[in-house]
Amino acid sequence: MSNKTSNGQNYTIPIIVMILLFGMISFVTNLASPMGDILKHQFQIPNWQGTLGVFANFIAYAVMGIPAGNLLQKKGYKKTALVAVVVGLLGVGIQTLSGVLGSFGIYLLGAFVAGFSMCLLNTVVNPMLNKLGGGGNKGNQLIQIGGTFNSLCGTAVIVITGLLIPSIVEAKISDVFPLMYTAMGVFALAFIVIMLTDIPENERQNADKDDTATDKPLTAFPHFILGAIAIFIYVGVEVGIPNVLNKWLQNPDLDILREGQNDEAVAGMVAAMYWFLMLVGRLVGGLIGGKVSAKTMLSVASCVAAVLTLLAMFVPSTMVKFIAFDGAKGFSVESIPLNAAFLVCIGLCTSVMWGGIFNLAVEGLGKYTEKASGIFMALVCGGGILPLLQNAIVDGLGGVGYLQSYWVIVAGFIYILWYALRGCRYAKS
Repeated sequence: MSNKTSNGQNYTIPIIVMILLFGMISFVTNLASPMGDILKHQFQIPNWQGTLGVFANFIAYAVMGIPAGNLLQKKGYKKTALVAVVVGLLGVGIQTLSGVLGSFGIYLLGAFVAGFSMCLLNTVVNPMLNKLGGGGNKGNQLIQIGGTFNSLCGTAVIVITGLLIPSIVEAKISDVFPLMYTAMGVFALAFIVIMLTDIPENERQNADKDDTATDKPLTAFPHFILGAIAIFIYVGVEVGIPNVLNKWLQNPDLDILREGQNDEAVAGMVAAMYWFLMLVGRLVGGLIGGKVSAKTMLSVASCVAAVLTLLAMFVPSTMVKFIAFDGAKGFSVESIPLNAAFLVCIGLCTSVMWGGIFNLAVEGLGKYTEKASGIFMALVCGGGILPLLQNAIVDGLGGVGYLQSYWVIVAGFIYILWYALRGCRYAKS
């Protein structure tokens, strides 16, 4: 794949910088999950409070999404990226300080500030990679490649945390200081690299008043509005699938354990396999993205995902041998319900959906792409809302309606399929 544009400019360095930032998004965001387990034991708090760090990350998107898009539109890619890495350095620094002071509240503040940074980085990285690829198939391919590195860094957090914390029951925030220091170091290095990198910007209008006079509201682009809804749904189903799966597999009535194991460990390893398959799917998506259109990729992925979800809901709970991801130890073979195996395999499908939806939704937006990207980021909060709905269904059915809650996921995939087939066509010239 050539990294040169039609005017002969070579954008290899900006592409590498954007992909590295894509990885940092996952590195910092995924750190919140094992941190939740650490907080639970260090501060002796219930499970729901242990997830507040993840919740703070997602709520930061809702708060910062639209301002991030406005900042990108006014200041450009380079300045917005620089602001993002400074805020990220500050957010991780506050979390590190919480370990020194032993304060749960300071940790949540740090997670919230770090969420601002992740939102800003996402707002920059996605349209930038799409732009550097020239939109279309090439733009989608670059986003998929960035997504591969994103998944790789997210998986690395799980592996490294496992190496640093042999006993989660006795763990403290200070045990993961090496990860905190690494993240801060990468942010500092990223700031220097971005400062020295020539990142292409969109052309500005000569007169602000002329630009304002010709502005359109984003509601004038139905395919974008429908795509923004698809992003909200996508993030919700991506997070909800392994979230509820993990809880379901911890149910002792399933009897999935071998002697000497605990249900939390087995459930965690199986759920981790979902994220590993997302890494594999994004790698494949990056390889074929230059030849297969985003529309085709999204249509096939959402259709297969809906079928796998329905199979998981209705096939008998027969126990089968399945590969699980055991972090630093590699892989293991576990006995799990066939339903769970189908749910894990959906990771291959969800892996390519973000890039496909983004690529289709910003097609033809031109100078409105930056503002649109900010709205997209605000709707990432779907990752905190739809899983909450799923868990409410489980509780409403007496704490046993795990598989029934996946009707939320089926409905989500049907909408995404409709968007790929019809919704993305509603672009106005």
